[in-house]
Amino acid sequence: MDSSELSSSSLQTKAQEQSAKIKNVGVIGAGTMGHGIAQVFAQAGFNVKLNDVSSDFISGGIRRIESNLSRSVEKGKMTQDEKNGVLSRIIAAPSLEDFKDREFVVEAVLEKIEIKRDVFKKLDKICGNGVILASNTSSIPITELAALVSNSERVAGMHFFNPVPVMKLVEIVKALQSSELTIEVIRALAVKMGKTPVVVKDTAGFVSNRVVCPMINEAIFVYEQGIASKEDIDTVMKLGMNHPMGSLELADFVGLDIVLDVLDVLYKEYEDPKYRASPLLRNMVRAGYLGRKTKKGFYDYP
Repeated sequence: MDSSELSSSSLQTKAQEQSAKIKNVGVIGAGTMGHGIAQVFAQAGFNVKLNDVSSDFISGGIRRIESNLSRSVEKGKMTQDEKNGVLSRIIAAPSLEDFKDREFVVEAVLEKIEIKRDVFKKLDKICGNGVILASNTSSIPITELAALVSNSERVAGMHFFNPVPVMKLVEIVKALQSSELTIEVIRALAVKMGKTPVVVKDTAGFVSNRVVCPMINEAIFVYEQGIASKEDIDTVMKLGMNHPMGSLELADFVGLDIVLDVLDVLYKEYEDPKYRASPLLRNMVRAGYLGRKTKKGFYDYP
């Protein structure tokens, strides 16, 4: 065994030891992604504190978790006792100050760099210097967030996919400052949660959104130009490309505001016109037609 293999073996051992010590997790943001992240952590046996800007938002997130778990009980995927156990491991944290006892924190707030900057600056003052701080951002460079905290090597991306309890993939994003140990600890945690982690370099959009958002955007351009109906565009993608969901259906599922936010980040970062958002997409967001979460997007959701 050469020195590089020994180094890798030692790193893996240390990461496993450190991840095994993590029992208490903090999740910031109780929305579409945040409540799902809190749920999968709790299902994996972690004690979770869930934070958001108001108690109402936190309560709403916990209600959605309870609803998700109830469906699992109805389908026979878990028992009532198991459901109660998961819920008992999730508690509301109205203030970020409540995260002083956390050993690992995931940020899942709105995809706005100003908000994320504020969160990371606060976490840097509240959490211990060895606490790993992860971001669920889908497009914002992790390197910029890591630069806001001391001991920036403990910052990395942990990008889950919606719906979090169902989707297996986690993109682990290595910032310029991220240590290999930080990446390996996050990888070990993802595996413990039943996820399949992949490690990607820190570029805007990473792999997933750098590929999928331009695809969605092009489908919107096709629809906007009257080339085909929305139903036929989605049929082409499902039957011709073997996608489980059409591109416009996917946009509604993700949220048109999220798609727009990601495209704007990509356009600003790469200055490439292929990331220019469709005018129709921008106008739909202005109108509040955001997809499933507002009951109206490219399709209506009664």
